[in-house]
Amino acid sequence: MASSPLAVLSRRSLLAGLGAGVVAGPAAAQDFFDGLMRAEPRPAAHRAAPGAEWSQGFDSASRNIQMPRSSLPTLSPETREATEQAVQIYANIVARGGWPMVPPADRLRLGMRHRSVPALRQRLAVSGDLDSTAGVSDVFDSFVEAGVRRFQARNGIQADGVVRESTFRALNVPAELRARQLEINAARLRARAGALGNRYVAVNIPAAQLEAVENNVVVSRHTAIVGKPDRPSPELAVRILEVNFNPFWTVPVSIIRKDLIPKMQAEPDYLAKYKIRVYDGRGRELDPRNINWNSDEAVNYQFRQDPGEQNSMGTVRINMANPHSVYMHDTPQKNLFGEDRRFDSSGCVRVQNVRDLVTWILAGTQWDRSHVDAVSRSGERIDARPVQPIPVYWVYVSAWATADGVVQFREDIYDRDGLGGLVAGR
Repeated sequence: MASSPLAVLSRRSLLAGLGAGVVAGPAAAQDFFDGLMRAEPRPAAHRAAPGAEWSQGFDSASRNIQMPRSSLPTLSPETREATEQAVQIYANIVARGGWPMVPPADRLRLGMRHRSVPALRQRLAVSGDLDSTAGVSDVFDSFVEAGVRRFQARNGIQADGVVRESTFRALNVPAELRARQLEINAARLRARAGALGNRYVAVNIPAAQLEAVENNVVVSRHTAIVGKPDRPSPELAVRILEVNFNPFWTVPVSIIRKDLIPKMQAEPDYLAKYKIRVYDGRGRELDPRNINWNSDEAVNYQFRQDPGEQNSMGTVRINMANPHSVYMHDTPQKNLFGEDRRFDSSGCVRVQNVRDLVTWILAGTQWDRSHVDAVSRSGERIDARPVQPIPVYWVYVSAWATADGVVQFREDIYDRDGLGGLVAGR
């Protein structure tokens, strides 16, 4: 099946492509595919123009498998319908016997010959990540590498084409569990069937990804860091009320107890090092040396971190009224955005390239990108409001399909699908 410029597929064409075993390429955050393009330069004739949708595979070995559209939102009526269709597709895969298990190896990569490669080829072909003309050799050739990259991107794994433990683990989730995962998440998407708004922000917690959506098109997609399994980010539907530049950070009691007290026991100058001040109930600043850090005394005080480069919220907080006291924000720990498993916060959501998002939130006001950058650098405490409050949805969707036929899976990081350790990444 030759690839063609991507368009919104009709129900018939989607089912036909998927039913034939060609699940139209892998899905992933846009930065995964940007990484692919940097890692695998293509001939000029195959490169998309800046900002254009991809109409070809990223190399000649995979030109017959269609790449996904980068502008399709995770939350939309089209995604809900495509996910319901994917439930039937995967039920058919299960009925035909599913896919083979891939025998683990230390590492599989381009140019290797290994006894696991034939099973890997079969596994990728069943889910549509490998062109059916790629053959059955035990050589890990460019066809297999292309299929692995697509599979990794569809499963939220760094798409480098090398099969390591995390990729083996995802490959060997049985088809029956993936089919059930799609059923569970189709129900979640149906629960979000109401009007979302013309402009909204969606955070998909298992994907650790944020989308800014306007007129049902993703205008920017951001890698995110969400809550740890023992401090999960909540599902919510609220509104963005304001943006706080160079904010103070008031440390929640839960973090005082779980993090701050142990850190002060191990490193007595920790508060001074990170410019965190302590105040009593009357607003008087206290000397940390007068607090008994071998007790819970500290939870009776307020801890506030000064604005600056060391501030845990970075230079921007996106504020929204909610009963969980969570928000979205910048971070000084930008290295964490490069991890596959980005579940490292205490419930809030850290956003990569947050100034791009803030500029979009404040569109129609004086806050263009140059103004946002200037104030962020200045260290000045300023608040800004969008023209209208913007809906924001934090959702838990660990499996979904978009209108181009791409099916995505993520780890059930909080074990809410109830399908056991394989889907939860354990």
